[in-house]
Amino acid sequence: MTTKNIFKPFLGIALSGLLLGGCNEDFLDVVPTDRVSDASILSDSTLFEAYVINRYLGVRLTDKEGDGNVPGFGRGFEYALWSSLTDESIYNNDDNTWFIQQGQLSPQNTGIAGTFWGRSYRSIREANYALANIGELEMSQSGKDLLIAELKFIRAFRYFDLIKNYGDVVLMGDNVAQLGDDFTDPSFYERAPKEEAIAYVIQELDAAAAVLPQTNSGSWLEGRATKGAALALKSRLLLYAASPLYNDGGSDAQKWQEAAQAAQAVIDLGQYSLYQQGYGELFLTPQSNSEIIFARYYNINSRHTALEIANGPNGYDGWGGNVPLQNLIDDYEMMDGTPFDWEDDTHAAAPYENRDPRFYETILYNGAPYRNREVETFLPNGRDSQGGPSNWNTSKTGYYLRKFINEELPIQNPWEVAGTQNWIYFRYAEILLNYAEAQNEAVGPDASVYDAINSIRSRSGVEMPALPAGLSQDEMRERIHHERRIELAFEEHRYYDVRRWMTADEVENTPAYGMEIVKEADGSLTYNRKISLNGKKFETQNYWLPIPRSEILASNNQLEQNPGY
Repeated sequence: MTTKNIFKPFLGIALSGLLLGGCNEDFLDVVPTDRVSDASILSDSTLFEAYVINRYLGVRLTDKEGDGNVPGFGRGFEYALWSSLTDESIYNNDDNTWFIQQGQLSPQNTGIAGTFWGRSYRSIREANYALANIGELEMSQSGKDLLIAELKFIRAFRYFDLIKNYGDVVLMGDNVAQLGDDFTDPSFYERAPKEEAIAYVIQELDAAAAVLPQTNSGSWLEGRATKGAALALKSRLLLYAASPLYNDGGSDAQKWQEAAQAAQAVIDLGQYSLYQQGYGELFLTPQSNSEIIFARYYNINSRHTALEIANGPNGYDGWGGNVPLQNLIDDYEMMDGTPFDWEDDTHAAAPYENRDPRFYETILYNGAPYRNREVETFLPNGRDSQGGPSNWNTSKTGYYLRKFINEELPIQNPWEVAGTQNWIYFRYAEILLNYAEAQNEAVGPDASVYDAINSIRSRSGVEMPALPAGLSQDEMRERIHHERRIELAFEEHRYYDVRRWMTADEVENTPAYGMEIVKEADGSLTYNRKISLNGKKFETQNYWLPIPRSEILASNNQLEQNPGY
């Protein structure tokens, strides 16, 4: 996609493909906004609002993305999850992920990581178009103010996607670029320092949060931005802004304090709380879920990738999909809060017993009860191993994904019924983790830091021991990093966490491990660690993504590439 195409006027996606699962039937009867003229949209407040709502969606830019529905923010529920570019998982069938894990990412070859630049700037242009023309609309000023706030939130989210992936970005302001504009002007491609970009986004979010409604109710449909969503995005952005990657490897106590205050602002709303009916159920329960702050909602008429078949074990006729790495498995604590240790004979003899309850809700392992039988990844003849059916889909790591999977939905022939889970952009547990990390860096491990972490560990369905008293700031930092690793697994956090902490050169250069289990004649099991993907590698330039070469060429080489590419 060329830069000129990025800013081409675009009037949206058919309303029948809306992400908003809470839409009523009358709303869905509105004429789709890709089939009407600019004049119609600007003369009809209902059509204009539909145009705004559609800005939560983007466009398909790579093969196999947006299966069933077009992309939103980030990557979400695709065949290859973003986790499969980290030490959480690998994608069993590659789909342009392995070469990224192997350190071969380049401007010419970006695989699944090549969509953020084009999609974000196209969406920013669309938001700017609405903001530039909303004055012509016949609507109450209060109605306009709400839509303006919503557009500022959407635009801020797109800039956040750019900043976290590329660092310095081009700030478009309120400009609505037209095809007749002078695209040879160097200022058009000037990348603002990330500090300036972050300040701009924070300003936009503050403005949005001051106007957006507290809840999705009445005409403000489920899935649209709220005050809490704007403040949650601000919390995440300021946490990133305080982190070493954004500060030349250093630390600024004032920035950490601002990040802590931003998370506290979400907490102070008093609107959200930790879900208490089970960790796994959290991701399958859209209604009455007080932990969800902002999500993309799906329904039977608006579905995503069928997760059950895409990630299911081969013995169930699944395709393997995003298979967890041993690197992650080993990081789940024992139920008493101590680390798992292969050197401990008790641990090694039964490595999947007495682990953090979140392990059992996230990972399918050998012996896991699943759909009326136990998972069998052992050799020989395990039904979910190379000795089972559809063995070309056998997990390369010896594990399968359980998180997000709904056992009420079929693996076989899922096409008309599966793909209805909601992708959660922000939830309350993350806000508590954001607060704990920022507060610890700002002032050390005070009581509020302990309270935040322990409330996550002690909630119903998890019930892990509280952190030990007397931790130093460094020790608490390690515990917080660990808690994010476990609590937020597969939710698109790990990739960015290890980069902003500047630990990726260590953890992402660790081999991609899996497990081979041999069942002996007497029924005993032998566990042998193996390398599941050869050549895992991380280079310094990989802290940021490369801008796709097509975008550089479209700018007549005026757009500056990220260092190292």
